[in-house]
Amino acid sequence: MKIAITGGIGSGKSYVCQLLTQHGISIYDCDSAAKRLMRTSLVLRQQLTELIGPDTYDAEGQLNKAEVARYLLLSEQNAQAINVIVHPAVAQDFQESGYQWMECAILYESGFEQLVDKVIAVTAPEDIRIHRIMQRDGITREKALEWIHRQWSQDKVRSRSDFEIINDGRPLEPQIEGIIKKIMS
Repeated sequence: MKIAITGGIGSGKSYVCQLLTQHGISIYDCDSAAKRLMRTSLVLRQQLTELIGPDTYDAEGQLNKAEVARYLLLSEQNAQAINVIVHPAVAQDFQESGYQWMECAILYESGFEQLVDKVIAVTAPEDIRIHRIMQRDGITREKALEWIHRQWSQDKVRSRSDFEIINDGRPLEPQIEGIIKKIMS
Protein backbone atom coordinates (compact mmCIF):
# COMPACT_ATOMS: atom_id res chain seq x y z
CA MET A 1 0.00 0.00 0.00
CA LYS A 2 1.29 3.46 -0.93
CA ILE A 3 0.50 6.39 1.35
CA ALA A 4 0.91 10.14 0.91
CA ILE A 5 1.24 12.85 3.52
CA THR A 6 0.04 16.21 2.23
CA GLY A 7 -0.93 19.61 3.54
CA GLY A 8 -0.39 23.24 2.80
CA ILE A 9 2.79 25.18 3.35
CA GLY A 10 3.44 25.68 7.06
CA SER A 11 1.01 22.95 8.15
CA GLY A 12 3.77 20.84 9.67
CA LYS A 13 3.98 18.02 7.11
CA SER A 14 7.73 17.70 7.48
CA TYR A 15 7.50 17.54 11.27
CA VAL A 16 4.84 14.82 11.05
CA CYS A 17 7.12 12.95 8.64
CA GLN A 18 9.97 13.19 11.16
CA LEU A 19 7.68 11.59 13.74
CA LEU A 20 6.69 8.87 11.26
CA THR A 21 10.35 8.02 10.66
CA GLN A 22 10.62 7.34 14.40
CA HIS A 23 8.08 4.57 13.74
CA GLY A 24 10.48 3.07 11.18
CA ILE A 25 8.71 4.54 8.15
CA SER A 26 10.89 5.81 5.28
CA ILE A 27 9.34 8.70 3.38
CA TYR A 28 10.02 9.99 -0.13
CA ASP A 29 10.12 13.81 -0.04
CA CYS A 30 8.71 15.20 -3.30
CA ASP A 31 10.09 18.73 -2.67
CA SER A 32 13.62 17.42 -2.10
CA ALA A 33 13.31 15.11 -5.08
CA ALA A 34 12.16 17.98 -7.32
CA LYS A 35 15.12 20.12 -6.20
CA ARG A 36 17.53 17.20 -6.69
CA LEU A 37 16.16 16.44 -10.16
CA MET A 38 16.22 20.13 -11.19
CA ARG A 39 19.86 20.16 -10.09
CA THR A 40 21.01 16.84 -11.60
CA SER A 41 18.83 16.06 -14.62
CA LEU A 42 20.31 17.52 -17.79
CA VAL A 43 16.92 17.26 -19.50
CA LEU A 44 15.20 19.27 -16.74
CA ARG A 45 18.03 21.81 -16.70
CA GLN A 46 17.66 22.40 -20.42
CA GLN A 47 13.85 22.61 -20.31
CA LEU A 48 13.82 24.96 -17.30
CA THR A 49 16.48 27.23 -18.82
CA GLU A 50 14.51 27.43 -22.06
CA LEU A 51 11.36 28.28 -20.09
CA ILE A 52 12.67 30.69 -17.44
CA GLY A 53 15.79 32.11 -19.03
CA PRO A 54 19.59 32.09 -18.75
CA ASP A 55 19.56 33.05 -15.04
CA THR A 56 17.85 29.79 -14.04
CA TYR A 57 21.26 28.31 -13.15
CA ASP A 58 24.36 30.15 -11.99
CA ALA A 59 27.87 29.86 -13.49
CA GLU A 60 28.58 26.81 -11.29
CA GLY A 61 25.41 25.11 -12.51
CA GLN A 62 23.50 25.59 -9.24
CA LEU A 63 19.77 26.22 -9.43
CA ASN A 64 18.95 29.89 -8.83
CA LYS A 65 16.05 29.34 -6.42
CA ALA A 66 15.23 33.05 -6.19
CA GLU A 67 14.92 33.30 -9.99
CA VAL A 68 12.73 30.20 -10.17
CA ALA A 69 10.51 31.48 -7.31
CA ARG A 70 10.25 34.91 -8.97
CA TYR A 71 9.16 33.34 -12.26
CA LEU A 72 6.76 30.96 -10.54
CA LEU A 73 5.00 33.71 -8.58
CA LEU A 74 4.50 35.97 -11.62
CA SER A 75 1.46 34.02 -12.78
CA GLU A 76 -0.45 30.78 -12.45
CA GLN A 77 0.52 30.01 -16.07
CA ASN A 78 4.20 30.22 -15.14
CA ALA A 79 3.67 27.87 -12.20
CA GLN A 80 1.86 25.41 -14.47
CA ALA A 81 4.64 25.59 -17.07
CA ILE A 82 7.24 24.65 -14.44
CA ASN A 83 4.99 21.89 -13.10
CA VAL A 84 4.53 20.36 -16.57
CA ILE A 85 8.31 19.95 -16.72
CA VAL A 86 9.09 18.87 -13.15
CA HIS A 87 6.09 16.78 -12.00
CA PRO A 88 6.45 13.90 -14.49
CA ALA A 89 10.12 13.51 -13.52
CA VAL A 90 9.25 13.40 -9.81
CA ALA A 91 6.40 10.92 -10.38
CA GLN A 92 8.70 8.60 -12.30
CA ASP A 93 11.42 8.95 -9.67
CA PHE A 94 8.95 8.04 -6.88
CA GLN A 95 7.65 5.01 -8.78
CA GLU A 96 11.20 3.76 -9.31
CA SER A 97 12.30 4.54 -5.73
CA GLY A 98 10.71 1.62 -3.90
CA TYR A 99 9.28 3.94 -1.23
CA GLN A 100 5.78 3.20 0.10
CA TRP A 101 5.24 6.64 1.69
CA MET A 102 5.59 10.09 0.15
CA GLU A 103 5.44 13.65 1.45
CA CYS A 104 3.93 15.97 -1.15
CA ALA A 105 2.67 19.50 -0.47
CA ILE A 106 0.77 19.72 -3.75
CA LEU A 107 -0.44 16.12 -4.00
CA TYR A 108 -3.77 16.93 -5.63
CA GLU A 109 -2.58 19.87 -7.71
CA SER A 110 0.15 17.65 -9.20
CA GLY A 111 -2.08 14.62 -9.78
CA PHE A 112 0.19 12.53 -7.55
CA GLU A 113 -2.81 11.16 -5.63
CA GLN A 114 -3.03 8.70 -8.54
CA LEU A 115 0.27 7.19 -7.31
CA VAL A 116 -1.00 6.30 -3.82
CA ASP A 117 -3.75 4.31 -2.11
CA LYS A 118 -4.34 6.46 0.98
CA VAL A 119 -3.82 10.13 1.83
CA ILE A 120 -3.11 11.75 5.20
CA ALA A 121 -3.74 15.51 5.33
CA VAL A 122 -1.82 17.60 7.87
CA THR A 123 -3.73 20.77 8.74
CA ALA A 124 -3.16 23.78 10.99
CA PRO A 125 -4.95 27.10 11.55
CA GLU A 126 -3.91 29.77 9.04
CA ASP A 127 -2.45 32.11 11.67
CA ILE A 128 -0.15 29.33 12.90
CA ARG A 129 0.86 28.51 9.32
CA ILE A 130 1.64 32.16 8.55
CA HIS A 131 3.80 32.44 11.68
CA ARG A 132 5.69 29.22 10.85
CA ILE A 133 6.38 30.32 7.26
CA MET A 134 7.53 33.80 8.30
CA GLN A 135 9.86 32.32 10.95
CA ARG A 136 11.23 29.56 8.71
CA ASP A 137 11.70 31.56 5.51
CA GLY A 138 12.29 35.05 6.89
CA ILE A 139 9.53 36.54 4.75
CA THR A 140 6.69 39.00 5.30
CA ARG A 141 3.15 38.09 6.25
CA GLU A 142 1.99 39.14 2.77
CA LYS A 143 4.51 36.84 1.05
CA ALA A 144 3.51 33.96 3.36
CA LEU A 145 -0.14 34.50 2.43
CA GLU A 146 0.81 34.58 -1.24
CA TRP A 147 2.40 31.14 -0.91
CA ILE A 148 -0.59 29.80 1.07
CA HIS A 149 -3.07 31.02 -1.55
CA ARG A 150 -1.09 29.38 -4.37
CA GLN A 151 -2.13 26.01 -2.95
CA TRP A 152 -5.48 24.32 -2.48
CA SER A 153 -7.44 25.34 0.61
CA GLN A 154 -7.18 23.09 3.64
CA ASP A 155 -10.92 22.36 3.40
CA LYS A 156 -10.53 21.11 -0.16
CA VAL A 157 -7.49 18.97 0.74
CA ARG A 158 -9.23 17.63 3.87
CA SER A 159 -12.33 16.64 1.87
CA ARG A 160 -10.28 14.51 -0.55
CA SER A 161 -8.06 12.86 2.07
CA ASP A 162 -8.59 9.60 3.97
CA PHE A 163 -7.13 10.80 7.28
CA GLU A 164 -6.33 14.12 8.97
CA ILE A 165 -3.66 15.10 11.47
CA ILE A 166 -4.50 18.42 13.14
CA ASN A 167 -1.27 20.25 13.98
CA ASP A 168 -2.51 23.11 16.15
CA GLY A 169 -0.56 22.39 19.32
CA ARG A 170 -2.47 19.30 20.40
CA PRO A 171 -0.39 16.09 20.77
CA LEU A 172 0.50 14.56 17.40
CA GLU A 173 1.68 11.10 18.50
CA PRO A 174 -1.79 9.78 19.42
CA GLN A 175 -3.15 10.99 16.06
CA ILE A 176 -0.23 9.41 14.17
CA GLU A 177 -0.44 6.12 16.06
CA GLY A 178 -4.20 5.91 15.46
CA ILE A 179 -3.76 6.42 11.73
CA ILE A 180 -0.90 3.91 11.49
CA LYS A 181 -3.08 1.30 13.25
CA LYS A 182 -5.95 1.93 10.81
CA ILE A 183 -3.66 1.77 7.78
CA MET A 184 -1.87 -1.38 8.92
CA SER A 185 -5.07 -3.26 9.87
